[in-house]
Amino acid sequence: MHAVKKVYCRVFQTAFRLALPFLPYRQPKIIDFVESIPPLLQKKRKDRVMIVTDAGIVSHGLLKPLQKALEKSGIFYCIYDKTVPNPTTANVEAARELYLENGCKALIGFGGGSSMDCAKAAGARIANPRKTLGKMAGILRVRKKLPLFIAIPTTAGTGSETTLAAVITDAQTRHKYAINDFPLIPKYAVLDPKITVSLPPFLTACTGMDALTHAVEAYIGNSTTRATRAYALRAVRLVFRSLERAYVDGNDLRARKNMLIASYYAGCAFTQSYVGYVHAVAHSLGGMYDVPHGFANAVLLPFVLDSYGEKIFPKLAKLAGAAGIIPKKMPAKEAGELFINAIREMKRRFGIGDVIPQIQKEDIEKLSGYADREANPLYPVPVLMDARELESFYYLLMEKQNGGGHPDNRPVENET
Repeated sequence: MHAVKKVYCRVFQTAFRLALPFLPYRQPKIIDFVESIPPLLQKKRKDRVMIVTDAGIVSHGLLKPLQKALEKSGIFYCIYDKTVPNPTTANVEAARELYLENGCKALIGFGGGSSMDCAKAAGARIANPRKTLGKMAGILRVRKKLPLFIAIPTTAGTGSETTLAAVITDAQTRHKYAINDFPLIPKYAVLDPKITVSLPPFLTACTGMDALTHAVEAYIGNSTTRATRAYALRAVRLVFRSLERAYVDGNDLRARKNMLIASYYAGCAFTQSYVGYVHAVAHSLGGMYDVPHGFANAVLLPFVLDSYGEKIFPKLAKLAGAAGIIPKKMPAKEAGELFINAIREMKRRFGIGDVIPQIQKEDIEKLSGYADREANPLYPVPVLMDARELESFYYLLMEKQNGGGHPDNRPVENET
């Protein structure tokens, strides 16, 4: 990265870090059971709600407990279930229209991160009817209070139930961008493990690795606080303790609950301390190819950690201690390498490989440009990289499928 750009990024990040104590961060209030939602809505005098979810959630019957509880209490609801894995501007506009047509007064995001993001963005458009999503992209551009928003995660990983971010893909250009503002933080988060038991093992693993990525990137960045470091360490401890149990036995409610809490803690950590290049690259892949976000994060995480080198070993050693994979006293370099290797081993056990086959060589310059614009200067990463340097990750993920690598050392052939 050019020296001038480096200085600009670090000055920007320092200013944000200094401003952290004065910004209106808040945490959603936790609700333990879906059945507790109707009394809350009645107390708030919200008798008409819209549920934002996806077709898979509906077809698997996951909504039935919530529907039954709402019907029993006489609360009207409508369902927007067209959310796609990387929600688009078209999804958001359709959800907004349904909300207005039915005179709704509250929003419930029910599902994974995509449903949460769609619900948040729809709420932002409802609050700002004359402002496009593109004009709200970036930082602190929503500004207006959203309708009452309740988040019900069906996966334990995205952390969207705690965050001020919504990630949306432009339906025309396929550019994926984030909207970040405090009104997007849900008012309530429902952490009910019963809802997550039907999540298949592979999705359980990918979403759990997503939570781990949030915690790790928040912890190793340069804008941490005492609170965010504590949240990240708790999240890592719970992931290493409970993810494999939830993967092996989806009906283990204690493991499922622990993973919901881990996701919540990781969300609290990265909401303030931000993420890094794992997310920036993963978002570009999701926008261009609809690669599931948790899977992309899981594939990328050890590669990006390796690229940061010895600079992050002391912090990785702390994470390794929280994970319980090292003795109390161990050199930072050795502990850091063990932590990265533990992540690789988790991936192997969960059947998560090192390749993202959708990547096409001719798209890499555009993809790395998207990642660069997302990450720099916002993300306080331990080592700064520009678009050209970020290209190496895309080529790395093509190597095994194509027998090639970065064009600077050997050619890459595209598969058809």
